[in-house]
Amino acid sequence: MVGIKDIAKKAGVSISTVSYALNGSSKVTEDTREKILLIAKDLNYIPNMAGRNLRRNKSNIIGVYLSSYSGTFYGDLLDGIMKESKKQGYEMVACSGDRSRLFLPQRMIDGAIIIDPAFPDEKIIEYADRGSKMVVLDRKLKHENVRQVLLDNRHGGKLAIEALIKTPASFFYLVAGPTETFDSNERLEGAEEVLVQNKLNYQVLHGDFTEASGRTLAEKIHQEWTKPVGIFSLNDEMAFGMYDYFQQTDIEIGKDVFISGFDHSLISQYTVPSLATISYSKEEWAFLSAKTLIKLLENKPATDKIIPTTFVSGDSLGS
Repeated sequence: MVGIKDIAKKAGVSISTVSYALNGSSKVTEDTREKILLIAKDLNYIPNMAGRNLRRNKSNIIGVYLSSYSGTFYGDLLDGIMKESKKQGYEMVACSGDRSRLFLPQRMIDGAIIIDPAFPDEKIIEYADRGSKMVVLDRKLKHENVRQVLLDNRHGGKLAIEALIKTPASFFYLVAGPTETFDSNERLEGAEEVLVQNKLNYQVLHGDFTEASGRTLAEKIHQEWTKPVGIFSLNDEMAFGMYDYFQQTDIEIGKDVFISGFDHSLISQYTVPSLATISYSKEEWAFLSAKTLIKLLENKPATDKIIPTTFVSGDSLGS
């Protein structure tokens, strides 16, 4: 691999002169710079970004840690984070898995936005203690180098149930995500609070936030069905899976089962019947996440944020 020593040798100049030229320093003349840049191009020189980042202690890259790349949810969030980061002079990389977590202590990235329940709290605190700056979207953590930008999940869960209990349903299913998922647990707690207050009967079923698990759980509900029931699917993806299943049976959505989702995905506006759901601004969530992290990185005041949630009615609750 070609290094600056090779360029210096061919140009007949010192290594420091090559370094100045490649980094745009005013310490070399334009003629010398052009000569060195031409030689670097001829030799197919590729800068060692890792080494440069270590010297500068800055990469101008932020990482976003995810548990999955599937579904529209992550795509919308990543797109918003990328746009805001770029606007502020940073690039973004999406990361997943144990090894990529080392990007933080190794300073391959400047900081991180985390929405991955598999990323342990202990590791986040350990890296924060070492000086890494992070914003978490999926948990509550207190540290001088960590900020939270969270959805108001509990309020959203309450709104969904408050709408469902106005339907003819007398029994309710709460279709939750994995038990270790922060957002799911917060939505579940909000929903259960309203159901308990109103002394209503309900059952909690756990899926994995995918359409496939929604279909599987819809089949279970169908097997148990004897009278109108209300279903709060804690994300829209599972609700779409339920639609797919119920629409192949004699169960009628909005009459035999009443469904509310969570996320206000674009497709929820076009389902038939239209899906009642909980909405929030993914653009604001992404924008504030990136902006908060960059404030941390630049040692500016940065506070925790809460993204509000609202209820969007739909024919899935009956016409």
